Amino acid sequence: MKRSRKILLALLSILAVVQIPFIYRRYVIGKRFEQIAAIQSGRNPAIDANFAEYKGNIHVHTSLGGHSTGGFDELIAAANSNGLDFVVMTEHYSENYDTAALTLNGVFGKTLFVGGNEIDTADSDRFFMLPGGKDAAGFRFEHTDNVLSKIHSGKGLAVIAYPEKFKSWGSGFDGIEVFNLKTMAKSSNPVTLVLDALWSGYSYPDLMFADHLRRPDTNLKQFDEIARTRRISMFGGTDGHSNIGLHVFGTDTGGKLLNIKIDPYETTFRIVRMHILLPKDEPLTRESLIGAIGKGNYFTGFDAFGDTTGFRFVGTAGSEIVQQGGEASYSDGLLLKISSPVAVRMVIFKNGEKWSEQADVADHAIKPDGAGVYRVELYQDALGETGSKMPWIVSNPIYVR
Repeated sequence: MKRSRKILLALLSILAVVQIPFIYRRYVIGKRFEQIAAIQSGRNPAIDANFAEYKGNIHVHTSLGGHSTGGFDELIAAANSNGLDFVVMTEHYSENYDTAALTLNGVFGKTLFVGGNEIDTADSDRFFMLPGGKDAAGFRFEHTDNVLSKIHSGKGLAVIAYPEKFKSWGSGFDGIEVFNLKTMAKSSNPVTLVLDALWSGYSYPDLMFADHLRRPDTNLKQFDEIARTRRISMFGGTDGHSNIGLHVFGTDTGGKLLNIKIDPYETTFRIVRMHILLPKDEPLTRESLIGAIGKGNYFTGFDAFGDTTGFRFVGTAGSEIVQQGGEASYSDGLLLKISSPVAVRMVIFKNGEKWSEQADVADHAIKPDGAGVYRVELYQDALGETGSKMPWIVSNPIYVR
């Protein structure tokens, strides 16, 4: 046998052996998919007589603002097929036109789209500006405090994007994007992620992608430190660009010989979702959505591990009910009540420190031991390391004064 043929056979053998772990992982992910379905079959979501729940995604881009190959039709189809109530667009700005005005705004099919912007300041800080506007491009020449003052004067919100790069922690921002799918994916091994996508991406795309996520400890710690001093909110952003993957030959618009896209909107919209709570007499509009985000009346759900609809975290004292994001007065009668659609491990944090933990429960009530900032993380230990290391649901805090 010629030497070149031996080398080729050796390389092919090595390539085949390398695939074995990913073939096995496909089996494991398939079993996890079945396990999630079994757990979800017994779900019992909480019914809230006073608040309606709306699910959607924040931090989404299209080719309009660059950095993306996604188009409006793909985006609308993905949002509608996933049953999303809202999508908050955060187009990158342009010096030549108002991308927030030209992106999707209004109701398309079943989904409300709100045009925002991702902006930079002269201090190298990055925010989501909600709603967006024609001033987005010019803010890169102004200091952070001045930018925030202008956004707030227009009744808008400024939420930190990419907290790991943020500098002006003493400024008056409104919230923090603690979870970012794209940033979290970048911390994974890219070769492993692509090979996983090759073997498992077709059958279990969202679960395969989510299996690479890990709890962002540093971001959560930073959030907790700020929340101890004032009210802010946190959320999980999709950072949807629909452009991660690889292709061989062809162009970005089609005709690819080999095309593996890991992050189409259809997939990322199923991984992480924001669940907004609005009074039942208040319709979902651009204004009410932005208002709820500003108040922190929502939670982050990693729905790839099962539908998180029906989670509730409230403070009650007599007839008074305080939703997450709100303030409650401390008293002997105050209870913090947690309801999960399925049995989970509930971890309650006070002022950023683990304060209480309860395993294998769907409902739990606990008395706070004094003033503090209380929030909840839910874990599905039944899903193995994936469920025990990465939270399924993360609440916004209840501020007990």
